[in-house]
Amino acid sequence: MIAKQSGPSLPDLPTVTAIALVAYAASNVLHEAVGHGGTCLALGGRPLVLSSVHFECGEQGISALALRGVAAAGTIVNFIIGALALVVFKTTNALHKPHAAYFLWLFTTLNLLAGAGYFLFSGVGGIGDWADVARGTMPPIVWRPAMGVFGGALYFLLARRSAQWLRSLVGSGELSMRRSKLLTVPAYIAGGLLYCLSGLFNPVGPVLIAISAAAASFGGASGLLWLTKFLRRGEHSAAPAAKLDRSYIWIGAGCVVSLIYVAILGPGIHF
Repeated sequence: MIAKQSGPSLPDLPTVTAIALVAYAASNVLHEAVGHGGTCLALGGRPLVLSSVHFECGEQGISALALRGVAAAGTIVNFIIGALALVVFKTTNALHKPHAAYFLWLFTTLNLLAGAGYFLFSGVGGIGDWADVARGTMPPIVWRPAMGVFGGALYFLLARRSAQWLRSLVGSGELSMRRSKLLTVPAYIAGGLLYCLSGLFNPVGPVLIAISAAAASFGGASGLLWLTKFLRRGEHSAAPAAKLDRSYIWIGAGCVVSLIYVAILGPGIHF
């Protein structure tokens, strides 16, 4: 009897979810703590509160220009970290280190989409980090449309590029599109729920949850739901897929990181 060889496997859902939880938490902490918090300290401000959905920098003894710098720094850090993660991703062999490669791809994508999404969000809604940067410098009728168009165009271009990078993970063939969906949609849902769950513990209230947690997660990462449309089955016909088997190390890391993120950064750290 001849044994039937199994084809390339689909990604393991619990592992994908756990990696997504780590990637979402890390990108958010970098935005709030390193971006806003680090810049606040560097420019002579006094950190007041750090949470998963906001950072407060004391205005006493710090100039209006410095406060604009603090507001802009979260997005700038996301772009810098996203670019660095992309470099590491491109040097990582997805076939030999599939879990690390997937984390790096998702981490890169989340940081870059978050950076572009903040411009779009502030331009359309007139609120958020870049609204704080632009407010008072020029009329809203000027900066809001310009910022919205710039953010939307940049978001689209980055989502398209991310789909191209994803090819090294999903390969080609009949299962490539299904693999791509399993690497994006569950990650989108898990990360959004993580942000919102953490935001529920924030004492500021449900308005902040709606504006910051939901907008940053379900809105800012919404490209994960449609960037796979840029993949074409006929491209790279010989490309193999990365094999994302179950990893209890990543599942454990996802549980620990999520617990810390919700329990500590949910209510916030008061300085």
